[in-house]
Amino acid sequence: MRQVADWLKKLGMSEYAQRFAENRIDFSVLHDLTDQDLEKLGVVLGDRRKMLRAIANLDAAPPAPPTSAPATRAPIAEAAAERRHVTVMFCDLVDSTGIAAKLDAEEWRDLVGAYVDAASPKRARLLRLYKTVSTVRL
Repeated sequence: MRQVADWLKKLGMSEYAQRFAENRIDFSVLHDLTDQDLEKLGVVLGDRRKMLRAIANLDAAPPAPPTSAPATRAPIAEAAAERRHVTVMFCDLVDSTGIAAKLDAEEWRDLVGAYVDAASPKRARLLRLYKTVSTVRL
């Protein structure tokens, strides 16, 4: 941690040394810091930009070896999932939150299922009507 404090002093930002020490930030994690991380530490915008620039200019090897063995990371698997567009319809039933709080999960599922069963034929009828009306030219 002393090395990071010296580095911050060299940058003219020694006022942040205590915050870096409290958050256990050493040279092994400096390259992982983001603008958001520095903002959470309370570093002002101008100093964040200067720090990020200085971090980018650091040599790949830290000035001294880390005190603990570096953790090995498992390789990240390539995401093979297919992205699809999904349409979601949200309906808020009157006082559904209050009703759900009074019922257990199974009773709530049964109640919503009964509603869906009752509403589905009406929805299908409205869709047929819409398709009929939308094909009529004025």
